[in-house]
Amino acid sequence: QLSEDVERVSENPSEEREGEMEVHEDSSSVILPDGELGATTPSLRFSKTCLKNVFSVILLFIYLLLMAVAVFLVYQTISDFREKLKHPVMSVTYKEVSLYDAPGIAFYPGKARLLSCKHHYYDHIPPLINPGQPGDIECTTQRINYTDPFTNQTMKYALVVQGPRDVKKRELVFLQFHLNETDQDFSAIDYLLFSSFQEFVSSPEKAKFMKDCESSYSSWKFSGGFRTWVKMSLVKTKEEDGSETVEFKQETSVVNYIDQRTKPRSDQLFFVVFEWKDPFIQTVQDIITANPWNMIALLCGIFLALFKAADFAKLSVKWMIKIRRRHLKRTHQVTNHIS
Repeated sequence: QLSEDVERVSENPSEEREGEMEVHEDSSSVILPDGELGATTPSLRFSKTCLKNVFSVILLFIYLLLMAVAVFLVYQTISDFREKLKHPVMSVTYKEVSLYDAPGIAFYPGKARLLSCKHHYYDHIPPLINPGQPGDIECTTQRINYTDPFTNQTMKYALVVQGPRDVKKRELVFLQFHLNETDQDFSAIDYLLFSSFQEFVSSPEKAKFMKDCESSYSSWKFSGGFRTWVKMSLVKTKEEDGSETVEFKQETSVVNYIDQRTKPRSDQLFFVVFEWKDPFIQTVQDIITANPWNMIALLCGIFLALFKAADFAKLSVKWMIKIRRRHLKRTHQVTNHIS
């Protein structure tokens, strides 16, 4: 039947043109006899269509893979942001000053007595003329009694001295104490540092002020028979609620004192020097390294890529369906024509 149709089309070219106008919408639908070009054209077009379909499927899988990577990046970004919110990073900044607010130095001498107190500059301390004897007290001092903040029973006696201020001139405070007798094997004097001597002076309740200082600040000791050199540095810490706390860091060096008094003595001499270590105030605060704007920008880019990938996948699927329908339509037309 196919050969008869072909012969009939070859004998009537007008009918051939009419058949081309009615049935053949594409050149791939032309039916030629065996051995001629009609047999090669459909196979060539079928190979191109198959190649396009395979290429479309590969692209679809690639974009699905990219979508999976984008979803993973979204999850990882949100997890990192939440982790950084839980664990802030400590930030340390340094501010240089020429004058410090004079700190307060609270001594707890017990039975010891203050013999002399002077301010010196440029790290120059002249030799003592009469060690162990009362000398000049040129420092601003305050004496105060208050109850122990930890026991609320025993009374404590404190001698508060104004500390150095001028860091450019390397101002220091040199103090000498004398202890005539002691019932301990080791003799030492306790002291603590607080941030502002002026706040102590202007405080209406000095006893409560000292109790708060003792509760908040650490205390240290310096021993008898030595010259103790204390170099202070100030650290300010900003809390999450906006409040600010102040503490001192210190470096202590101890030098043996050679007692050159003519007669052997059983008393103890204490020498201590207070000086600023450097003109930098250290400020410590917790900062959150997670920037919400960076995260929002990254998420916007990822979601944009997801939408573009989904749109491309949808268009690819539509194109494949269209190609499939066209192929089925052509097959149906050829079948109808042969019939």
